[in-house]
Formats: sequence, C-alpha cells, structure tokens
Amino acid sequence: MANPVLLNNIDHKDLRVITRHGHGLADEVAYVPTFPAEFRLLQAHYPIVFSKTGEGDALEPIVLLGFEAGENLFLQADGWDAATIPLMVDRQPFLIGQHGEELMIHIDLDSPRVGEGEGEAIFLPHGGMSPYLENINSILLAIHEGMQSNAGFMAALAQHELVEGFSLDIELDDGAQHRLAGFYTINEERLAALDAPAIDSLHKAGYLAPIYFQLASLSNFRALIDRKNLRHAART
Repeated sequence: MANPVLLNNIDHKDLRVITRHGHGLADEVAYVPTFPAEFRLLQAHYPIVFSKTGEGDALEPIVLLGFEAGENLFLQADGWDAATIPLMVDRQPFLIGQHGEELMIHIDLDSPRVGEGEGEAIFLPHGGMSPYLENINSILLAIHEGMQSNAGFMAALAQHELVEGFSLDIELDDGAQHRLAGFYTINEERLAALDAPAIDSLHKAGYLAPIYFQLASLSNFRALIDRKNLRHAART
C-alpha cells in the first residue's frame, strides 16, 4: 500500500531513489493514465485507448502495457524496452499533492525504489534540490497540467459522439486465448463524417492531432501481441 508524505529536505535529506526499471520496482502494471500532450511520443510504441475512471461513466486516456493485470510487456530483465517511457511511470515514486493553492511534491515512502543506499540523491548536501529532483518537478508539473486537460478533450469527443467501446480477441501462437474488453477508442467513420466547422473547432482546441495520434497508436496492438507471444513462449 502506498504511503505518500510531503517531501522535505529535513526528514528526507538522505533518501535516494532507484531510477532504473525492472521487476520488483512497481513497474508491473498493465496500463497507466496519460493525456493528449503525451500522445505524440507514446503512439510510436504503445496502444492508447480510453477507460472508465471509476467515477460514473467518465473516461480517461490510458496507455496499454499488457493484456492482464500486473503484466508489463515492455519490462525486460535489463530494463524498459521502448525509447519513450510514459510519464506516469517515470515519475515514480513521486506524486503531486495540493495544499491550498500550492502544488507540493510528495513521495511514497513504501515504494521499493526509495531507500538510503542505491539510487539518485533527492537533495544536495546543503539541502537544495538535486538535478534529479528538479527533473521530477518538471515531470510532475507536466502530468498535473496534462491531466487537467483530459476533461476538455473527453468532453469534445463526447460532444461529437466519437467514442465507442471495443473488444479484442487474441489467440497466441500456442493456441492460448485472451480477450481484451471494457476499453474504448475513437470511431473513425464518425470522425470522417464530421463537417468542416466541427473539424475546425477540434483543430482550434488542439484536439485534432491527439485524435489522429490515438488512432495511429492502435497499430501497436500487433507488436504488443508479438511481445505477449515471446513472453508466453519463454515461460513454457
């Protein structure tokens, strides 16, 4: 269970963070949330789809890393097998908390990445932020702003009725079958049928490019299935 606390240079002056990626470092996740500004980089490697947030029927974009709970097919023995790592993975074990009007960095003290031995120093000897922490601060700010943009993006998709549910049946090379369900994508036919004013409004809002990045990302399902086959074969 997570144990997030407000980060400070007194109680946490000697803490270090393991920044490599591997098993046992809380990287074993099948998906993480993302946001439109991140789609451009992610679509080169991962499928981007939409999932319910748990709050009514609200949807959010996510990046798929595997097909089963706890399965990250990009996690290899020697690290992360993709040039771009989703920011929601890269920010670990830090998160943003809001105190009044101020955004503050928190750290999960129960994360396997946190200790006083291996890893990057969080603070400099005199108490200032290390270059590593400064970079984390930038990542957290990008995530905070990006997540705030999701509401407007999803509202625009709903307004134009562009979102539809889908399921994907997967048969592995050895005959094992899996079904991916409960996710959503953009309906290409409805997108193509939008009139010029609708397309113009999406473009001016900055949503048109992320829409096409999301659609382009779906071509990565084939590569993800190939990764699943390799992982499955290695275990049998």
